[in-house]
Amino acid sequence: MTKQNDAHDKRWAVISLASIPLIMTLGNSMLIPILPLMEKELDISKLQSSYIITMYSIVAIFFIPLAGFLSDRFGRKKVIIPSLIITGLGGLVAGWASNSMSDPYLMIIVGRILQGIGASGAAPIVLPLVGDMFRDDKEASTTLGIIETSNTIGKVLSPILGAVLAAFIWFLPFYSIPVFCAVSVLMVGFLVKNKGGEEEHTSFKKYWGFAKDTMKKHGKWLIAIFLIGAILMFILFGFLFYLSSILEDKYDYKGIWKGVLLAIPLLALSIASFIAGRKINDNLKIMKWITFIGIILTGASVAVIPFMDHPVYLLSIFLICGSGIGMSLPCMDALITESLEKDVRGVITSIYSAMRFIGVAAGPPVIAIMMKGNIIWMISLLTIFALGAGLLAYRNINP
Repeated sequence: MTKQNDAHDKRWAVISLASIPLIMTLGNSMLIPILPLMEKELDISKLQSSYIITMYSIVAIFFIPLAGFLSDRFGRKKVIIPSLIITGLGGLVAGWASNSMSDPYLMIIVGRILQGIGASGAAPIVLPLVGDMFRDDKEASTTLGIIETSNTIGKVLSPILGAVLAAFIWFLPFYSIPVFCAVSVLMVGFLVKNKGGEEEHTSFKKYWGFAKDTMKKHGKWLIAIFLIGAILMFILFGFLFYLSSILEDKYDYKGIWKGVLLAIPLLALSIASFIAGRKINDNLKIMKWITFIGIILTGASVAVIPFMDHPVYLLSIFLICGSGIGMSLPCMDALITESLEKDVRGVITSIYSAMRFIGVAAGPPVIAIMMKGNIIWMISLLTIFALGAGLLAYRNINP
């Protein structure tokens, strides 16, 4: 009976943890399909609209390492729950400004900055917490696959949900964030029993020493994973921004219908992530090769974008691209959490998460600028980045 209760408690704990990346993804990605609408409502340019995504991620880049240290020092839940509350507050600020101010753009950015601060202490801390809770490598790998799948499910739901909410009131997606965060706070507060990171209060000096020792020992493959994570997120969010703009501006797909179209290839990303998480178990070699194959699929799909000018073709290409990225992400999560000691999981996963946020932050504005010129330059950049990531995976990932 005790084993059954433990299994039941763990199942609900995993569901609670999975709600965090789901909500953080919704908080960012569901704005992508409505950026063209925001440009009209706020009278801003494409580059300015891209900052609504980018500011969220830039702030997170700087606060994630601090959140990692605090989670190792004081406990995962003591960082996650306040972070979720700050994220919800950011949504309230952005929603209030949109509803009450004649020129709300700057206050929307302030709200997005608050959301970014909250995001830095929520989703990145989930990875080391999983490592704390599950000592069995196979169980940890499966759980990480579920967490990454939750993240990608958020990407699938986000364009549809964002378009549905904006169909009522364009700024309603901002107000939905506090509601989602409140649910997650309750779930994590009551259902996640393991608090991890509270057994020993590590000083910053000792903590920094752990990090330096880890980079000396594992730096070659860890740096490769950090860079690959940034590149894949750059491609994903850059492609999403491009596809959202093209579907509306060139092919006249708007509202909920456009959200559904964007969700189809993202569903492939979610399925690939789930399958990869189930298949890798604790085999580090398999993780490396699945990562490499996923990157090659991503690069190959991006390279053939200019071959045909049709929305179905573009969506098909993004489906392949999403599948490649989905294969790679849970493998890189597992490589980090299963190859490192608990003492340094917080700081290393924080650096990894910060690098992924760099990709998220850079993708939309870079693509917005490059869309003004010849598309070949944009495709060349994305393809070169993918090739570089593939080379890093092949040569450097040998944990």
